[in-house]
Amino acid sequence: MSQPPDLEPLASIAQEAAAEWGVELGSPFELSTYSYVAPAGDGAVLKVTPPDDDLSDEEPDALELWNGDGAVRLLRRDRVRRAILIERARPGNDISTLPEDEATAIAVAVGEKLWQPGGKPFRWIGDHVPRWLDAAQQHGGEGSELIPLARELYRSLDVGRSILVHGDLHHHNILRAGDRYLAIDPKAMLGEPEYDVPSFLRNPLGSTMTLEVTERRLAAFAAAGLDQDRMRAWTVIRLAHLGAHEHASRVVRALL
Repeated sequence: MSQPPDLEPLASIAQEAAAEWGVELGSPFELSTYSYVAPAGDGAVLKVTPPDDDLSDEEPDALELWNGDGAVRLLRRDRVRRAILIERARPGNDISTLPEDEATAIAVAVGEKLWQPGGKPFRWIGDHVPRWLDAAQQHGGEGSELIPLARELYRSLDVGRSILVHGDLHHHNILRAGDRYLAIDPKAMLGEPEYDVPSFLRNPLGSTMTLEVTERRLAAFAAAGLDQDRMRAWTVIRLAHLGAHEHASRVVRALL
């Protein structure tokens, strides 16, 4: 989605679902930009995704599969309204303010819980990455200079299709819940764990991607069993369509 949607219709849908489920909505969260996300009672969150956010189509299915192990728990769903009621992580602070190595270790541990074998109804990333690159090339935004290299690397991969990936695993989507950390907001598809790493490498918001920090993060994921070459290839591929300013593009190229 190139522009944030009008959240007012989503807010109305959220109110309808909240009334039906017997929960009271609070004010939407500050980062509720593309979906409508608000507290629902003391221990839950109600989320409504817009119809054109196809990347979130299988979010409830993934949360149901994970069943609270590594991600917030799914409590209710309404397929027609595209509304879900999920466990609220408390205190809910994300890992963006933690020391670098601690945040990375948490992300690795969360990822290891989420990367499980999966099948239907999840879609394969291989059916989508080429069109994402096409769209990025047509748009010509930041990172588009990486697209020729990204296409070459993508053709060299025999892309996995059996492991459920989060799809947007980064600092702001990993929240503290008591004495553990849980992921939120999955863009779940079938692929391979290495696909999930680039989102973490380019975050948190406001940070500057450096080669030193990137290499340390890659080493931490590699120590958990992920393949270095595939992580580096996916970093080029994903940042080519997700976006990378000039400095980040130089860092990405230096990874190869």
